[in-house]
Amino acid sequence: MERGELSLFALNSSRDFGEKIARELGISLEDHEERDFEDGEHKTRPLVSVRGCDVFVVQSLYSDPQQSVNDKLCRLLFFIGALKDASAGRVTAVIPYLAYARKDRKTKSRDPVTTRYVAALFEAVGVDRVLTMDVHNLAAYQNAFRCPTDHLEANLLFVQWLAPRLQKDNVVAVSPDAGGVKRVDRFREVLGKVFEQNIPTAFMEKQRSEGVVSGEALVGEVKDKAAIIIDDLVSSGTTLARAAAACRDKGAKQVFAAVTHGIYVGDASTVLADKALENVLATDTIPPFRLDPSLLGSKVIVLEAAPLFAKAIERIHVGGSLVELADN
Repeated sequence: MERGELSLFALNSSRDFGEKIARELGISLEDHEERDFEDGEHKTRPLVSVRGCDVFVVQSLYSDPQQSVNDKLCRLLFFIGALKDASAGRVTAVIPYLAYARKDRKTKSRDPVTTRYVAALFEAVGVDRVLTMDVHNLAAYQNAFRCPTDHLEANLLFVQWLAPRLQKDNVVAVSPDAGGVKRVDRFREVLGKVFEQNIPTAFMEKQRSEGVVSGEALVGEVKDKAAIIIDDLVSSGTTLARAAAACRDKGAKQVFAAVTHGIYVGDASTVLADKALENVLATDTIPPFRLDPSLLGSKVIVLEAAPLFAKAIERIHVGGSLVELADN
């Protein structure tokens, strides 16, 4: 199918990320208006024609001091609706961090399945495609949407930073809970291609009830190895700290953490400063505005995800393969 001209928008709260993508693509962000009214309502509209265009809209869904996650979600939904009403040929929501992805199943009676409800909202405004990175549960994400979905992984970014700093014969990939084993398997595949060997794995026992985390057992051999803890996000940091301490107790000589989304709430700055962790790698899908600035660049390393999103957008636009992008 012939595709219209590529048009890239970024809503104001994600403009910095959008500008990085635009530079990688060699284009400029399109102009739009976001107007706030005194009663708290708002409107967002494109200021250029999008008729027949292949439109990509960047908005990362996290709360900050200016806007809540719900504010950002509504603005994105309303803007997609406005684009469809303006006869855009196709609209892809580019969501570096997808909110509400952690509530993907009922864990208690009458629990909401929020992932599915968010998907229904996007479909209601006519979105044609969704692109995001490292959701909490890939199967739940893919099943929640009826429109095409694309999913990027930060593994390539992590491996590019870690590989030159590791001895390939002494590495183990660690999941902080049994549910993350598939994510760790994917990471070790990527690292294994670089090191040309199989990377062993380990995982932590973990139970969570009403916000309280328990479970101390570590399954797998980490003694005298560099342990790399893999997770989709870091919130308060307690899960990472608990896994790092367990690895050290079992004789790991180094412990790194590689997490895609850095939320950093509560005492995260204090928790992540723990000496058990060598470094925490995270991407810029969420700016580290809550984190103690003294940790940035020393303890916490922020990796740019925009180049990967730019490559994905380019491939989606021309009908290329995102599988090849992930494998390479």
